[in-house]
Amino acid sequence: MKRFPAEWEQQSAVLIAWPHYSGDFSNRLAAVEQSYGFIAQTISRHQALIIVCKDDSHQQHILAIVGDNAAITYIQADVNDIWVRDTVFISVENDGKAQLLNFTFNGWGEKYPHEADNALNDKLLQSPSFQGLPSQTVDFILEGGSVESDGSGTLMTTQQCLLNPNRNSQLDQAAIEHALQQHLGAERIFWIDQPNLSGDDTDAHIDTLARFCSANTLAYTSCDDTTDPHYSSLKNMAAQLQALRTAAGEPYQLVPLPMPKPIFDEHGRQLPANYANFLIINGAVMVPVYEDEHDAVALARLAACFPDHEIIATPCRPLVHQYGSLHCMTMQFPVGVGLVFG
Repeated sequence: MKRFPAEWEQQSAVLIAWPHYSGDFSNRLAAVEQSYGFIAQTISRHQALIIVCKDDSHQQHILAIVGDNAAITYIQADVNDIWVRDTVFISVENDGKAQLLNFTFNGWGEKYPHEADNALNDKLLQSPSFQGLPSQTVDFILEGGSVESDGSGTLMTTQQCLLNPNRNSQLDQAAIEHALQQHLGAERIFWIDQPNLSGDDTDAHIDTLARFCSANTLAYTSCDDTTDPHYSSLKNMAAQLQALRTAAGEPYQLVPLPMPKPIFDEHGRQLPANYANFLIINGAVMVPVYEDEHDAVALARLAACFPDHEIIATPCRPLVHQYGSLHCMTMQFPVGVGLVFG
């Protein structure tokens, strides 16, 4: 019996991959590392943090930023991208015992080089932190940011991502649902019909659009500006969420999160800044903020969703220049995984 834990359940650690000067963030690395430093220090105050870095010199460079911290463990490995939400193990329970699932990663539908990213989990299993842990390699293309779980058998995803022929082209919807049932224990699957936000190259990952905050609460990206190109599609998504029911047959409590004002890159391309990309850790919720007037609204609304958690505004404006945000760059592990630190 498989179960995909909810993110708000107790965690043992969070993993991030620190950007390197040779990577995609090289033109704004200093600003990105300021955000990374804040994120690393915040997570490590609440629980263990694993940082994937390139080599000894890269590790020393990171140490100079975050300091010597007993809560932080380093693992050296190559990555193509730092978006570990989509490349690192998804943790499940298998008959009550933790198991790490190593799904195939194909660069968000063959858009980017991904050889190192797809090999990352094998590299992690060779490290002292992961060595010997129960794991399974799954011949199915799946990114962590594309699926949301309430921890009790309900899964939420988008048609635009999981049914996209650039992932598992040989499988129809029924076969994909069977895979989600088999590997993640999905008893109910909500298929949201929603295009991606402008600048999002993941084919509409659900963690930019709608998130479980509890078994009966959903926070979602919303838009009230009729001139915004997202207006119609996000209103349509809101209607879909209103029609959903909990396992007990009740409507969900829906919490709209505004969109920040558009952020553009140097070429005039809009970037996918949103507040749904928050991260739940032990005792806190880290919320991406973008130096925007809507930051305070998003923080207040998520505070009402998580009354027993500290709400931490987390600077993420530099991160969206590579088309992701806070949740995309992190992956949590439930408390039962059995990681070894130090």
